[in-house]
Amino acid sequence: MRRYYSTLLVSLLVLIPAVHAQDGAFRFPMPEFESGYHHPEQVFPGADLTNPRVDVLVLAVVLALSAWFVLRRRNRRELLALTVFSLVYFGFWRQGCVCSVGSLQNIAASLVDPTFPVPWVVLLFFLLPLIAALFFGRVFCAAACPLGAIQELFTLWPLQLPRPLDRVLRLFPYLYLGLALLSVFLDSGFLICAYDPFIGFFRQGGSFNMLLAGALLLTAGIFIGRPYCRYLCPYGVLLSWMSTFSKWHLRIPEKACIQCKLCEEACPYGAIDFPVTEAAPLTRHAGARQLMLFTVLTPLVILLCAWIGMMSHVYLARIHSDIRLTERILAEERGEVEGMTIESEAFRSGNTTIPALLESAGKIQEQYKRGSAWLGAFMGLVIMVMIIRLSLVRHRVDYEANKTHCVSCARCFAYCPVEEEAGCVTQ
Repeated sequence: MRRYYSTLLVSLLVLIPAVHAQDGAFRFPMPEFESGYHHPEQVFPGADLTNPRVDVLVLAVVLALSAWFVLRRRNRRELLALTVFSLVYFGFWRQGCVCSVGSLQNIAASLVDPTFPVPWVVLLFFLLPLIAALFFGRVFCAAACPLGAIQELFTLWPLQLPRPLDRVLRLFPYLYLGLALLSVFLDSGFLICAYDPFIGFFRQGGSFNMLLAGALLLTAGIFIGRPYCRYLCPYGVLLSWMSTFSKWHLRIPEKACIQCKLCEEACPYGAIDFPVTEAAPLTRHAGARQLMLFTVLTPLVILLCAWIGMMSHVYLARIHSDIRLTERILAEERGEVEGMTIESEAFRSGNTTIPALLESAGKIQEQYKRGSAWLGAFMGLVIMVMIIRLSLVRHRVDYEANKTHCVSCARCFAYCPVEEEAGCVTQ
């Protein structure tokens, strides 16, 4: 299997198409400065690569094939080939755009500002994976998402993280989702697009910091399965919510389980739930009291987290470019830094005064004070819901794929003797 992965990786490097690019033109002329600064050239996907109808059709077909390969064919090899195709097409050929992960920012912006344009292709890229997850589980993560695809191919020697640590780390996607929405609501930009760790690889360029972040994630992904998908992806939160209610979802095995435990040990994503057949650790009365205690504590925890969020607004407000500019201007005025940045020089050459900038920054910080409180309250609710869910003991006879966390990668098929006996091609 490892030799098969190595062959796929080599083939992928050979199949990556040459990226056609054209020089982007600025909508407005760049201001002239005497600092010697030269704005870097922008590179955009060529017009010949942009065909929204084809992109939507390809996405729909890939989602359908992913569901077919996972639920009916139960074939890991075919699913992996589809993963390579998605990485080449949506990643390197389409250069990561349109991105379903980033599309949630466009949807959020349209909710805040009804005049904000949301192209139909962006809307469909946002909705189609969620609809597929509602019926078939996270088949988008399985083979359609280029961010997941590139990590899947790098998951060569995965190690199992301790479950308590895994559960704590799974809180970060909710935090990232909250920060991304807060940034959109307060007109601070699109965080998900700005900090996409793999877009630099897809477009063969980008800032050094983001290329380094992507390289570190891929390196970690060799041993920790899909670190971005599991512990950062904000769109994965929405997919997991939908997948929880999916009617048709990956089952391991499809027939009677023989309790061999191989699937639990083989899953690199901690997405296999083990049987719970023994008596509950608490009596029904004690369990009811514990549940009531957590329910009573929930509003208190939400208020505490809201207060922590509100106290953090000074740091979170730096997401907004005007806050960063204000801090830079004040540092220059106090002589704490030497020289000027392109932003501070542009400000000083304009008509806005420093008092006006400070007044605007004060209003932005007040907005972040309220928004950060809501973000903290959201995280408090997430934490308590997770604690309550863990405290509920559900009787389970067989090993089952967790609908929330399973990305339908079909890795477990190869380790299941029941699947092998059934003659499924999973190698």
